[in-house]
Amino acid sequence: MSKVAIVYWSQTGNTQAMAKALAEAASADVFDVADFSADMVGAYDALAFGCPAMGSEELDPDFEEVWDACVPRLGQRPVALFGSYDWGCGEWMESWVSSAEDAGVNVVGSCIVHLEPEADDLEELAELAGRLAG
Repeated sequence: MSKVAIVYWSQTGNTQAMAKALAEAASADVFDVADFSADMVGAYDALAFGCPAMGSEELDPDFEEVWDACVPRLGQRPVALFGSYDWGCGEWMESWVSSAEDAGVNVVGSCIVHLEPEADDLEELAELAGRLAG
């Protein structure tokens, strides 16, 4: 079983709930983005990063700063991306996955949830956690 880190930022608690569900399913360490740095990437075999859609479907600037610092250190580790949204159609996740893959990140999956995660969302998160935990 892989050592997994879940790194997230949440404004309303919805993305935090997703992080907790992933962590439970993957027996992972959970970090608020303020408590994680790129120097910590090497301690993990797989990582998940979570951020809700902000503004005009974009990542939170403070979260994005940590994400950008981590990207060059991820190598071929499996990475999952997740987050919640209230408006729009999930374009921020499509853009995030695309830019991550363009940067060479090994994205093994993503999950978006409209507002709070429900039972089917929790199942999807558990499946995603399985891809991380190996």
